[in-house]
Formats: sequence, structure tokens, C-alpha cells
Amino acid sequence: MDATDQKRLLREMLFARRFEERCAEAYHERQIGGFLHLYPGEEACAIGVLEKARTGYDYVVTGYRDHIHALKSGMDPKALMAELFGKEAGCSKGRGGSMHLFDPDVHFMGGYALVGGPFPLAAGFAKAIQLRGGQEISICFLGDGANNQGTFHETMNMASLWKLPVLFICENNLYGIGTAIERSTVEINQYKRVAPYGIEAAQCDGQDIDIVMSHAEKAVNYVREQRKPYFLELMTYRLRGHSMSDSGAYRSKEEVEEWAQRDPIGIYKRRLVEAGVVTEEEFHAMDKSIQDEIENEVVRYAMECPEPRVEDVARYVYTEGGNNHG
Repeated sequence: MDATDQKRLLREMLFARRFEERCAEAYHERQIGGFLHLYPGEEACAIGVLEKARTGYDYVVTGYRDHIHALKSGMDPKALMAELFGKEAGCSKGRGGSMHLFDPDVHFMGGYALVGGPFPLAAGFAKAIQLRGGQEISICFLGDGANNQGTFHETMNMASLWKLPVLFICENNLYGIGTAIERSTVEINQYKRVAPYGIEAAQCDGQDIDIVMSHAEKAVNYVREQRKPYFLELMTYRLRGHSMSDSGAYRSKEEVEEWAQRDPIGIYKRRLVEAGVVTEEEFHAMDKSIQDEIENEVVRYAMECPEPRVEDVARYVYTEGGNNHG
């Protein structure tokens, strides 16, 4: 990877962080309603994995902590912010909000609120690819907390049995909402849980984007070439609470501070500075440019977009232009 791509990746992670920090501000200002689950601390996971996929070609599905997966898949940040603001120009017409982003034009097949819900959907996309004889793959991101759902085991079984081209990415941030993984799961190394299904699997550091990309490249290539499932566990940590209403009181201050020292943006920035790829001055200029873009283009667009019309409240409930029965 050359210096240009390294700078781009640094900017993408920093953009992700600043975008969500601005989302948090907008939430407190009551410009964003409903639920809001943020991703700070985990940026290297989505960005690192999808850097090695074919965005806009491969199919991506995830849970409700979905903003950065959508952005890296190619969603317009203005359409994403407009959706969070509940505006008609949002990616889901202002009807979905934070947990239900969707953009089939870039093959981002959605964030979903149901824990464990995306597993069978990802298998379904992979089955459709298989039946069509396509070369795309299906990529499913979910946290460790989803792996105790029945859909996890049902999907692993069928994905292996049918030899589906699906890549499962487990973002293990050690907590299912406020429950530590060791209090809910016998086998805390999630990649070992797919062994009974004969699925190839690995685990790696999810805070270092270079390590993530190295493992993701192997995983993506395996699924694309072998047309069989693969499970990659990324050890990561969210630096904020589970949602905006979560104070994080169940975690010690020392634990949070320890993980903050392994902030993926800090790790990558230090590496690039030491390699002479970027200077501190260039980084600060990049940061300012990102914040200006988010405020003056993205947020302004969302604020100025029209609200959905009251008379359209039932629109998109049924297929338009077809025969509606019942």
C-alpha cells in the first residue's frame, strides 16, 4: 500500500470518528431521535475489512451499529446524516433512522435492529449469488453479543452445508450491552465456536488496521476463491457506551483508559508519522478539513432537507404500482 492509500485510510477513520461525534452532538440537540449506537474505537474493523472487499460489488449486511459500515460501503454521508435527522432525502426516506440504514445501489443491504437477524440474511444473499453463478461474496458484520442467538448456529450450519460464499465478521468488543462476555458465554474466543460446523476461522487484533487488512485479505480471498464460508473474529472495544443512554458504569475507568491507549486512529497515525508519510501539521489540517466538511456540507444538508410529508405516512408500506392484496 502506497502513501496515498495510507493517508486515505487515516482520513477515512478520522472522518468516521468526527462524523459520529457530530451525531452525538446532534442527538443531544434533539436533531436526531430514536436510538443511536456509535462506533468510536472500532473504526479499523469496518474500514479495514471492507478495504479488502469490493465495495459496491460485494453485499454487506450488519446490525444496528451500522454508520461506518454504510459509509465505507459507499453511502453518501449526506444521505446518511439526513436519515439520522429523519429527513425525506435520507437513505431510508427518513423512516428508518440510525438502526435501519439501507442503500442497495452500493450493495449495503442494511443495518438491522434485531440481534442476530442479519445472520440468515447474509446467508440468503450468498445463496442468491450462488444460484446466479455470481462472483460476489456476502459479508456479515455482527458483535459477540449476537452469537448466542439461535440464528447464529442455524446460519453457520446451513452456510457450511450449502457451501455459501459468505464472510462472517465478529466484532468482539467484549460486551453485549452491559454484560461482559465471560458472564454470558462459555467459549469467549468466538472463532472457536464455528469449528463444529467445519468453517475456517481466525482471530486477530481489531485495533490495528494493518493487521485487520492482512487477515481480511486472506478471508475475502478464501471466500471468493473457495466459495465457502469463513469466520473472522476481530478483538476490539467501543470507547463509548452501548448507546446514548448508556453511562458505561459497568466498566472500570482503568479498563476504558487502557483500551483508549489502543485507539485505532492513534495507532495508525503514530505509525504514519514515524514512517514520514504524514506530519503532525498535515494531520491537524486533515482533521480541520474533515470537521469543516461535516459541518458545512453534511450537517447543513441534513438540516435544510424537507421533512417527510404527513400525507405520505403510509407510503412504502406496500409495493407501489402493483396489485396489493389484503
